[in-house]
Amino acid sequence: MKRSTPVILGLLLACSSTSFSQSANLTTWPKGASPQEVGKRVAARFVATPHTNFNRPTPPSVITYPETCAWYGALKFAKATGNDALKDDLIKRFEPMFTTEAKLIPPVTNVDWAVFGSVPLQLYMQTKDKRYLELGQGIADKQWAAPDEKAKAKVKPEQMLAFEKGYSWHTRMWIDDMFMITALQTQAYRATGDAKYINRAAKEMVLYLDSLQKPNGLFYHAPDVPFFWGRGDGWMAAGMAEILSSLPENNPDRARIMKGYKTMMASLLKYQAPSGLWRQLIDEPTAWEESSSTGMFTYAMVVGVKKGWLDKKTYTPAARKAWLGLVSYIDENADVKEVCEGTNKKNDKQYYLDRKRIVGDLHGQAPILWTAAALMN
Repeated sequence: MKRSTPVILGLLLACSSTSFSQSANLTTWPKGASPQEVGKRVAARFVATPHTNFNRPTPPSVITYPETCAWYGALKFAKATGNDALKDDLIKRFEPMFTTEAKLIPPVTNVDWAVFGSVPLQLYMQTKDKRYLELGQGIADKQWAAPDEKAKAKVKPEQMLAFEKGYSWHTRMWIDDMFMITALQTQAYRATGDAKYINRAAKEMVLYLDSLQKPNGLFYHAPDVPFFWGRGDGWMAAGMAEILSSLPENNPDRARIMKGYKTMMASLLKYQAPSGLWRQLIDEPTAWEESSSTGMFTYAMVVGVKKGWLDKKTYTPAARKAWLGLVSYIDENADVKEVCEGTNKKNDKQYYLDRKRIVGDLHGQAPILWTAAALMN
């Protein structure tokens, strides 16, 4: 597979065992591979990208979650680098949501659509414009309020049972949920300081950990799908890093979440490919190396090293190797290669192995932006 040529030689040298042991840090990088350079390129690409419909040519009916997650990442990167011009561009992208593009705001009927609220909440924290707070907080509140009549028609009995036990009615026991729900509720906590939001997210995370995490630290895509799908596990890893970054030390669920996080990180070390990437099916040696899952695992690992949750001597080399491997998958247009297409659950191993490998899908751009911001912080 052809990769971006300007930095490839430096990246290959940086990933070699000799140079790697001599520069196992997260602060110095080969030319073209620093988080400042990479994040700026990928963020600019996002700004220039129209609203996308999972890489399909037809316009989306609402903002899709890959765009939401990339938008959120670009805002975090703008803040981490003090890039006011980028922040202004991201604000301009949002302004039509209050007028001509209001119809693109997703209704709060499922986790994939509700995560959109994390963007206006991030905008509020950076601008203090209360329009953003009202919109984002309203979405976070609806995720825990009883579903309206229109939404209720699509809610499954087990989801209503979860709601009656104090969980979100968006609960469906797919591991993807543990970024979507967690990002929104944690953002609402950060924006308002109201502990109910972070407490909700923590309770939900513990439910998923207790129900879905396997002894090896990884997660099946869903209880009835016994495969360790890369991006699904990536959502879980990123979600744990996201909530732990803001969860108060005295929260009763923190220890359980930290245990789940550390167990997963230790397992990921065992499955990292020599290139630094992780595979479409994490434990399948013949599976193709997939970039979006790698970005999410790299983000979770970088946050853990930076926060002191993970042993630096053990995890810094792995995180560095992952970042450099990931950067080599960015092409000359600042699009990420080898991104698994959007994937529903299916109890069929070959289904996962045969998923399309896309260039420029925002599933791949988003975690690069999260990670660039985390490295800058």
